[in-house]
Amino acid sequence: MPFSAEISRTNPTCLLFLIDHSSSMDGPFAGQPGKKKSEGVADAINRLLQNLVLKCAKSDGIRDYFHVGVIGYGKEIKPILAGSSTAQPLMPISAIANAPLRVEQRKRLVDDGGGGLVEQTFRFPIWFEPTANGSTPMNGAIEIAKRVVGSFLAAYPHCFPPLVLNLTDGQPTDANPLKAALELQAMGSSDGNVMLFNAHLSSSPSTPLAFPSDETGFPDVFTKLLFRMSSVLPDKMVAGAQEEGYTVRPNPRGFVFNADLVSVIRFLEIGTRVASSVR
Repeated sequence: MPFSAEISRTNPTCLLFLIDHSSSMDGPFAGQPGKKKSEGVADAINRLLQNLVLKCAKSDGIRDYFHVGVIGYGKEIKPILAGSSTAQPLMPISAIANAPLRVEQRKRLVDDGGGGLVEQTFRFPIWFEPTANGSTPMNGAIEIAKRVVGSFLAAYPHCFPPLVLNLTDGQPTDANPLKAALELQAMGSSDGNVMLFNAHLSSSPSTPLAFPSDETGFPDVFTKLLFRMSSVLPDKMVAGAQEEGYTVRPNPRGFVFNADLVSVIRFLEIGTRVASSVR
């Protein structure tokens, strides 16, 4: 069965994030006027990286179940994860755990056990900074993703299929990325094809559209493009979406349209649900 390979230290999988760094990412997330899209995405992925580190932490240390990369595309297209580089765009999760840019002290409200709320301080590692500058060279970012994922597959040909997650609020400005996206999805390991998921980030308060099966209700050509660029969810991710309360029809795509910050966080958590396969 595809998408069933065990994720282990000797057979890790790959998570690659493509993040729109265009100037429009300076705009606010829907329903959160004080939170820029660039900041919300950075927080969501930094939090996800922290959760992956904790999931891979065992008594003998951080086990390298995942190799992770973050590519920003705007004025430049480049790896932006602390410690990564053009020569090494992917990093094993143990190296990520040991090398954040910094650790911030943040505050949140938690239940005080008596029906009220109390402020609690917590440590929040930062592996990359929010950026919003330039245009939207999405095709170039996906072309780089093809090279990065291709090198990983050459090293781990029997891995659980790599997952590429593209988060954007704008229309591509360099070229139509559909061809490159389909070429990326055609790559794969012995366990299945590479998955490409897309999230359209919104400043609009309209209801997000999550994991659609067809183009019904899409408002424009760009939305249809992102849908066509998105892989069909494998069964275990369909189950994850259903557990999160989503109603999905047959052959849902890994695509969220008009996503607010909450939708982005849920999208990332469902998309990386493969972490439950680690041993």
